[in-house]
Amino acid sequence: METPRPNPVRRASERGFTMALLLAMMVVMVILTMAAMPKASAMVQRENEAELIFRGEAIANALRIYKARTGAYPTDLADLMKTRPRILRQLYKDPMTREGDWDYLYQVQPGTSGDTTGLPIVGVRSKSMKDSIKVYQNKTLVHDWVFSADANILGLPGGDSGAGGTPSGKGGKGDAPSGDAPPKE
Repeated sequence: METPRPNPVRRASERGFTMALLLAMMVVMVILTMAAMPKASAMVQRENEAELIFRGEAIANALRIYKARTGAYPTDLADLMKTRPRILRQLYKDPMTREGDWDYLYQVQPGTSGDTTGLPIVGVRSKSMKDSIKVYQNKTLVHDWVFSADANILGLPGGDSGAGGTPSGKGGKGDAPSGDAPPKE
């Protein structure tokens, strides 16, 4: 007994139906993927910001310990790895930039200008100019997040926990300097 073979000639109403269905499914998949992309990139940025805070605070803490042990800040972050026992597990890279290079904060010596070679490093911050998702140290630009071993570095917030804040004095939270007290109402 012979099995019937499918007719290779299709009806005019069936032609292209599969192709149209496939195109419609692809359009729906592209739309769903595009809807998920901002959520995924925001999640990656949040993770990178959390990692930046962890790494920056680890470096600031290592700089504090280095100064307590040696009496001076290092002139290169690699010096943190040379001490025994080690102060830092590894030389962390900036997670917010491709290169991973930090923007160093130097202890400026009186009368110096321009060249920072050989100056003591007292902190780091990211070179990224991205707006952050998280607010840290009351700042929303990643580059403004300062991780410093010295709380008073250039009048920038930083300090022990990396929590930062506003310097005391005019515009700050502390007492106003003498002669600058606001008028009483």
